[in-house]
Amino acid sequence: MTATSAQQIRNYTGPSIFSFGFRPFFLGGALIAVVMPLLMAAFMAGALDFGGHYGAIALHGHEMVYGYLSAIIAGFLLTAVPNWTGRLPIVGRGLVAIFVLWIGGRFAVVFSGVIDARLVLAIDASFLFVMSAILWREILTGKNWRNAPIGVMVTLFASGNLVWHLEYAGIAQAGLGLRWGLGIVALLLALIGGRVTPSFTRNWLAKNNKPSIEAGLSIVDKISLALIGLGVLLWIIKPTSAPTGGVLIAAALANILRLYRWGGWRTTSEPLVMILHVGYFWLVVALMFLGLAALAPSFVSPLAALHALSAGAAGVMTLAVMTRATLGHTGRPLSADRSTLVIYVLVNLGAVIRVAAPFIAIDYSLTVMLSAILWSAAFFMFAIVYGRYLILPKASG
Repeated sequence: MTATSAQQIRNYTGPSIFSFGFRPFFLGGALIAVVMPLLMAAFMAGALDFGGHYGAIALHGHEMVYGYLSAIIAGFLLTAVPNWTGRLPIVGRGLVAIFVLWIGGRFAVVFSGVIDARLVLAIDASFLFVMSAILWREILTGKNWRNAPIGVMVTLFASGNLVWHLEYAGIAQAGLGLRWGLGIVALLLALIGGRVTPSFTRNWLAKNNKPSIEAGLSIVDKISLALIGLGVLLWIIKPTSAPTGGVLIAAALANILRLYRWGGWRTTSEPLVMILHVGYFWLVVALMFLGLAALAPSFVSPLAALHALSAGAAGVMTLAVMTRATLGHTGRPLSADRSTLVIYVLVNLGAVIRVAAPFIAIDYSLTVMLSAILWSAAFFMFAIVYGRYLILPKASG
């Protein structure tokens, strides 16, 4: 963070929760992640009917991708961009306005049964396009060309949300918007996860006087990212084709080598670092499952592959970033306490059970309910334990 940015935050006198972008969006996103899986599990058990104009399954998918994940992406970028560009962060009224826009999208989609579909589209889609405009303004003004790929990804993510709404106007192919969004999320995990995981690992190893890992963008990284990019593109366009399956499996193999080079097993004594490696491993699993589901859907369920990416890779990696960023930016020690460790165990256990649900020879709805309870409990604990850090002023000293 630059001296000017830090000074602006110190001079801010409003509610602490609007003193930095990660604060409202991490808390708001966590609450969505608590509620939506439980609602979906209750619907599958026949205990609840919801979904408005779109239906329960579609609304669940939308809110987990374009509701929850959009909040975490926004919180991360509004916090990271000032570090990238050296420009001032958005705080106070500006941050409130952006957050209200995100909340407006959640209400519009949930109450789509009584709101005109065109208005729902306009309200919900506007948030991510505004975020895209903010990001591009910072990249262009700060001449921060290194992060232009992130700008492209966020713009594409915003476009995916628009496509999702167009599906229900009969204009776009069914399922395209959700694949589009999750595909961009996979790319963001590879790009940003591929930066922060080795970076934080090197920092921790150096702090603990341990041999470092290789730095810089190697040929392995470039091949891994290229294969993910191609695999995701093919999956979005034609998810069940043989070329799609082959490229995704190749991407998984390349990325397990990429992950191996970061030496995650050497960080087991600090879960705050180790969880980043676990989250990236989930991305490898998701790529492998998506590839196998394209080639042999009777062997690997496409639904299991979808949840390996969403509940596994996205869920674990976002919680890893949320916990670390919250601790670091609120003046707490960068070390996982017992509550944080429980959060990590719960989200991984919930993801494992959700991915395994199609393969388990017991009642499917009960398995989904158990997974939802565990996965949502992780985010509930985050909201309780880390919520006070997000709401209260930064710790002194």
